[in-house]
Formats: sequence, structure tokens, C-alpha cells
Amino acid sequence: MEWFSTLTLALGSAWTSGINLYATVAVLGLLEKFGATKLPGGLDVLDNWWIIGVAAGLYVIEFVADKVPYFDSVWDVVHTFIRVPAGAAVAYAATNHDATTINVIATLLGGGLALSSHGTKAALRAGANLSPEPVSNWVLSIVEDIVAFAGSLLAVFAPVVIAIVLIIFVLFFSWFAPKAYRALRRIFRAVRGFFGGDSLREAARKAG
Repeated sequence: MEWFSTLTLALGSAWTSGINLYATVAVLGLLEKFGATKLPGGLDVLDNWWIIGVAAGLYVIEFVADKVPYFDSVWDVVHTFIRVPAGAAVAYAATNHDATTINVIATLLGGGLALSSHGTKAALRAGANLSPEPVSNWVLSIVEDIVAFAGSLLAVFAPVVIAIVLIIFVLFFSWFAPKAYRALRRIFRAVRGFFGGDSLREAARKAG
């Protein structure tokens, strides 16, 4: 069942990368560095202190950015071009010692899961930014961090559990996808308005 553990680690890590890439990289790197696990494929490069340090530093920046209403949605738009390809890259690296077919399938699925989890996160944030109070942003941010850390650990140590989590998420996303698409369109409209000279609040209001 080694192939199953490798595949679920690849897909689970890709999924959490869509939620919080930097937390995922830092957790995997630290687990490898301190000998808690032996990461498959090319993921063992994550045990480098430079990689761990940069990931941890960027996580701290994201932790702060995620708590700022409206700015968190701008941050999500920018990270559409970071989290999604990184999720595919994580899945590719985890399976690059396996058969080519498995490697390609894992990369495609990993990118899809990263896009789905990132889209869900961004859509939920867009909805929260329309609420009159900032508490929901903080709650969502903390929950997302917990999911990213817990998901990374499950991907390493509990392959069956993370597989079940991913199946449940895919079922949820199949229902949520139309709502996420509409929310993401609003985010892009808001970002266009922001770079066009509107304030973050005004850009978000117009996008709604």
C-alpha cells in the first residue's frame, strides 16, 4: 500500500497548498528535517532550513494579511497564480519516482484540488468581506490555518483519513462550485476597481 500512502500524501498536500501553501511547505519540511517521516519522491528537498525559513516567514506575512478585510481578497487573487501551480508541483514532486502515468495523473489531480481549495477559500473570504463586521475574517483565517496544518499532518500520517477528507471535500465543492465561481468573479472585479483607483471598500461595493 505504499503507492496509496504516496498518492494520498501528494493529493492531500496539494489540497492544503491551495488553502495555505506556506504552512504546508513549512510543516512538511520540519517533519522531514526532524526525522518524523521520510517524504516520498522529490519532496525531501523541503528539509532545507532555507526553504523552511522562507516558508515560515511568508506564513507569518500571510497570517497578518489574511486578517485584513478586502486586502485578504487581493492577496487571494495574487495567490491564484502561486498556490495552484505550487499544489500541482507538490503532487508532481511526491510522485516523480513512480510510473509516469501515476505521476501525470497525480499532478493533474493535485492542481485541480489546489484550485478547488483555493477557490473555496477565496469565495468564502469574498462573502465575509460583504458582512458589516470583521470577526468573520479572523474566524475564517484561523480555521483555514488549522485545516492547513491538520491536513498536512493527516496527509503524512493518516492516508486513509485524508483520502476520506478529500472525497468529502470534492462532494462539497461539486455543490459549492457555482457559488465559488460567482464569488471569484466579484473578487476580480473588485481588484480591477482597486487598481483603477477605488478604495478597497469602494471596489468591493462596486463588485457586489
